[in-house]
Amino acid sequence: MADSRDVLTRPAPAPDRVLRYGPGPDRVIDVRYPVAEGPHPVIVVVHGGFWLAEYDRAHTGPMCAALADEGYLVAAIEYNRVGQPEGGWPGTLDDVAAALDALPGLLGASADPDRVVLLGHSAGGQLAMWSASRHRLPAHNPWHLPRRPALRGVVSLAGVLDLVLANEEQLGDGAVAGLLGGHPDSHWEHYAAADPARLVPTGVRGILLQGLADPWVPPEVSRSYAAAAVAAGDPTELRELPGEGHYGVIDPDSAAWPEVLRALADLLV
Repeated sequence: MADSRDVLTRPAPAPDRVLRYGPGPDRVIDVRYPVAEGPHPVIVVVHGGFWLAEYDRAHTGPMCAALADEGYLVAAIEYNRVGQPEGGWPGTLDDVAAALDALPGLLGASADPDRVVLLGHSAGGQLAMWSASRHRLPAHNPWHLPRRPALRGVVSLAGVLDLVLANEEQLGDGAVAGLLGGHPDSHWEHYAAADPARLVPTGVRGILLQGLADPWVPPEVSRSYAAAAVAAGDPTELRELPGEGHYGVIDPDSAAWPEVLRALADLLV
């Protein structure tokens, strides 16, 4: 099956609202509402692009619009990325943490706080799973949460969930070292604080969707995280998609899309 990048530039309806969680053009959240009256189940979308400035939330527009059509309140967060003055380490993680901390107050009564799922693609999978792991960070860490986030779960779409392995494999031409400021031998404290595979168990349910024909984030990365999570006792499930590449999981027109909807429904039953 062709791994088409068409979805990255496909036009989509504009968001219903753009909320701001901090200063600057990239500390914003695109919100799309379903037609029915709320409160609605919430899907928080974290986009990928190897944490690089050239990829922003715009390419998730088709996916977010399709999810709103399915009855979800969809919030796509933006954040500063590598190549921007406030991106990389620690700014990218600062932004994602701030966005998720602010989101409940920004969405208000239209959102159902008991039905929230994080959905992240590629590098966004790392950020989503990391966000669900912040209670596992040491109390002195500025991103630490005192208790497990109130989430139904995380859906990782070809997520970069094992940063040490991804760095070893030089995924994205060294994108992990670009995010974390270097390699594990010199920046282990960064990896220990940001790598989902080093923060299990979280107690948060995870469903990992992984195309077996993915040339950008190979199946070994999801498999490595899933093995560590399950061994630690987490309710984590890896669902491998034969023939699927990297972009079908964010394309509402793809054969993989029903699996995305099934994963969300499974977490929100």
